[in-house]
Amino acid sequence: MSTSNETNSKIEPPLSTTLLKSLRVLLEDEPDTIANLANASAFIFEHLSKVNWVGFYLLKEETLVLGPFQGKPACVRIQNGKGVCGTATKADKTYVVPNVHEFPGHIACDAASKSEIVIPLHANGAVVGCLDIDSPEYDRFSQADREWLEEAGKIIEQAIKNDVFWKELN
Repeated sequence: MSTSNETNSKIEPPLSTTLLKSLRVLLEDEPDTIANLANASAFIFEHLSKVNWVGFYLLKEETLVLGPFQGKPACVRIQNGKGVCGTATKADKTYVVPNVHEFPGHIACDAASKSEIVIPLHANGAVVGCLDIDSPEYDRFSQADREWLEEAGKIIEQAIKNDVFWKELN
């Protein structure tokens, strides 16, 4: 059994707009952050082709801690500023890495991963974690994918922004 989601095509307009609306509806009435992150990772994994891992890392002090995900077991803790996830959260910007083997300090949680995209997430005006997506293909993530995933990140941020979870985590 493969953990790579290879059955769906890349997200392209107008499908992307419909999927963003579906994601918003899925998350909008649930107040629990963990439930929303779990559903968001499953939703993205289901609709994005050629990915082998979709999940979240949550920032606790200076460490990213594994949150809800779809895919093989992953690294549990990543120091903020290390690897692609830590670099993206520390810089507070999206990182698209066409070849993870060429990224300085890449942390290989799954040897099958060849490219990656990481989108920082915010609550209460601060970076609180990231959405991390890996692919078993080099150069998997297009500009359209980046834009769609950044919009998905904004929807996720809206769903989690008021949860007391963030006060308890930090």
